[in-house]
Amino acid sequence: MSLQNITVLGATGSIGVSTLDVIARHPDKYRVYAVTAAQQWQALAEQARAHGARYAVIADEQYAEPLAAALCDTDTQVLAGPSALAEVAQADAVQVVMAAIVGAAGLLPTLAAARAGKKVLLANKEALVMAGHLFMEAVAAHGATLLPIDSEHNAIFQCLPVGYRAPQAAGVSKILLTASGGPFRTWSPDALAAVTPEQACAHPNWSMGRKISVDSATMMNKGLELIEACWLFNANSDQIDVVIHPQSVIHSMVQYVDGSVLAQLGNPDMRTPIAHALAWPERIASGVAPLDLIAAARLDFEAPDLGRFPCLRLAYEAAQTGAAATVLNAANEVAVAAFLDGRLPFDRIAHINEQVMQAVQAPVPSTIDAVLAVDALAREAANHALGTQPR
Repeated sequence: MSLQNITVLGATGSIGVSTLDVIARHPDKYRVYAVTAAQQWQALAEQARAHGARYAVIADEQYAEPLAAALCDTDTQVLAGPSALAEVAQADAVQVVMAAIVGAAGLLPTLAAARAGKKVLLANKEALVMAGHLFMEAVAAHGATLLPIDSEHNAIFQCLPVGYRAPQAAGVSKILLTASGGPFRTWSPDALAAVTPEQACAHPNWSMGRKISVDSATMMNKGLELIEACWLFNANSDQIDVVIHPQSVIHSMVQYVDGSVLAQLGNPDMRTPIAHALAWPERIASGVAPLDLIAAARLDFEAPDLGRFPCLRLAYEAAQTGAAATVLNAANEVAVAAFLDGRLPFDRIAHINEQVMQAVQAPVPSTIDAVLAVDALAREAANHALGTQPR
């Protein structure tokens, strides 16, 4: 395999950091072309310097000057603004793009990579949640290669047959999407009102950013993954079951019509799916220790409690209705930000999401501009709903 240039969108987040770790283990195979961040210019400068990136891109333009000053003695060029994210995602010199920007902000640069026919390592689930049909059309029309990075979707990808197109054609009866259940799996619904941001961000198994940690605690993250899986694997939501698996050792499973169930197992470390996607269809070392099945000892499973986790119920509903997934994602981003800022109780996140889904109903957007318009409308409705919530 010849040396491949990689752009890491969202380099300072947990997925970006893990990606750079895997890349650094294989300097004969990969070279960092560009690293990007929203505002964390100090961390971005350190990454650009350590990995010899050709470009460092800061989305928030007010941080361009200090970033440039920090890299003035290097060959790294500094770019700024949202358009620069798309520029390094679609650059001719780039073969691989890690799409790891959290939230709606990752949609446009990830779509730019797909339209440029890149090998896209998709960790930004919102690209499919917000604009699934448009994104998948771009992948097909421009010959991009799309590989999932979420541990669950990567596991499903590994358990499906080569050349998979749809469940029925492959003899698949169910896709089983595993979930840890987060830190509040056994809490009563009444107790959730007092949850603090610190508690919600303390995931028992995974090291993740604050927003995704909160989504895991509400199980909205699993809901968004459900919607993403529908697009990735050409499946309906009723062909996908969510299974609570607290140990996070089995990352997901595929059940076949002959009674077989294939599962992908491993230690809970994102470097495993990152390494798999980077090297696919080959394999490379990830830096993750092999799974010790004797030490793991037991594997537990249970059905999700939709009373405790109404966000998952909302995601099942959104997967089947117009632009509801776009609306749900936007409302959730506003609600989670309010919770992290201390402006909304944890148990009201789902209430905001449901209120906005009921208030904002639209057909499936036919263009990216239409997607962004629905997103903006839902955010406006969510902010209005926040003003009516009890503190």
